[in-house]
Amino acid sequence: MQNAFLISTKYYTEKQAGVMFFVFGMSQFLFQTPAGYLMDSSDKKVALLGGAAIGTTAFTILTACFAQEYAGNFSWMVFIKFLQGAATSFISPGLNSITQGIVGSVGMTGQVSKNEMMNHLGTSVMVLLGSLIAFVLYPDIGLLFIVSPVACLGVIYHLMKIRPGDIDHNAARGLKAPSKNDSTAMVSDLPVDNDPGSEADSPLQVLRDPTLMIFIIICFTFHLSNGTVLPLVMQTLALGGGREGILLSGLCIIIAQIFMVMSASICGKYSGVYGRKGIFLAGLLSVPIRCALITLLVTMKGNNNDGGLFLDILLLSTQILDGVGAGIWGTMYVLVTSDISGGTGRFSMTLGLTTAAMSIGGTVSGYLGQAMAQDIGYRQAFIILGFMALVPASLYFFCMPETLSQEEKANADVAHDSEDENTEGISSAPYGQMT
Repeated sequence: MQNAFLISTKYYTEKQAGVMFFVFGMSQFLFQTPAGYLMDSSDKKVALLGGAAIGTTAFTILTACFAQEYAGNFSWMVFIKFLQGAATSFISPGLNSITQGIVGSVGMTGQVSKNEMMNHLGTSVMVLLGSLIAFVLYPDIGLLFIVSPVACLGVIYHLMKIRPGDIDHNAARGLKAPSKNDSTAMVSDLPVDNDPGSEADSPLQVLRDPTLMIFIIICFTFHLSNGTVLPLVMQTLALGGGREGILLSGLCIIIAQIFMVMSASICGKYSGVYGRKGIFLAGLLSVPIRCALITLLVTMKGNNNDGGLFLDILLLSTQILDGVGAGIWGTMYVLVTSDISGGTGRFSMTLGLTTAAMSIGGTVSGYLGQAMAQDIGYRQAFIILGFMALVPASLYFFCMPETLSQEEKANADVAHDSEDENTEGISSAPYGQMT
């Protein structure tokens, strides 16, 4: 929502907003892989994640408090975005390595799905509150970002409830080690060893995996096409719409997040049974379909001289497809990364690589989309982004293998059969179940 805030109330141009978030994304890109490497090597994962949460919240508040009209202190705001990008780079590898350290790799499918559901539900609540605050206080809407520190307090409170012994740091890294009877046994199946210095693959060995390299390219191209679509839709609704436009702009996120909860739930139920590939392809193909619909509606909106509230609601409804695509992506990319990195002991570093590819793709997309919107118009921007979105879908279909392991599929089949028989479900996670 910071884009809508800066453009509609601080009178930033689209390109100025694009530059700020380009710097933000580049910072994420630079720090993402080192952050993952640090998470793999550290037994202070909870403290690192808590520090990242506090840092990114502080920089959000600084943006809201100190942004001047017409980008009067533009250099200072760009520097804040660089620092915020560095702080947020620790969040994804931190959250997911802690998760894997608690539930083990076999428990990741169900737990990542639950994590994503709660992530999207929490975002929906935050954005709804922020949008209502902005609607009431318009045009002085900076106070909407008060929701960020309130949510951060909840994050810190619950992180403090995780005890050091709850996390197996070898399982968190995805490290496999041989046992007496089974050379492929997971560390999480062996006596707990929380020594983060246990032997793992070197970074160069990780980078030699061709499947990982293909997936990194897919991560980049997906976010190159998809990263800027939501901000452009929000700006289309916010510009010239007054307080109603700001409210509709916030509803873009809320609608998408609600459907992301549903998509994440589907991923958790079925990706372990039927595999990753089919579900992932459905998410990738949702983007070009969405861009085609948005292009049609933006054209109708322009031809009808705004087109009124009805066209705005139809434009808003395209966020259902955003919820489908992003909900599937948010869950599946973590699971596929976990599949690829299994046994290397470099899960967080590998997740840092895939997330860095997403960051740089989204970064370039953010500036490219804003530049296209300003120079050639919103309609043409959506057309180009729709064609770009066909690239990652094609790469995944033709070049990526199915990554679900037979071990996890067997566990998922048993759990699925038990559910069908209406028996009480018991977590397959070796160390317990997260709430």
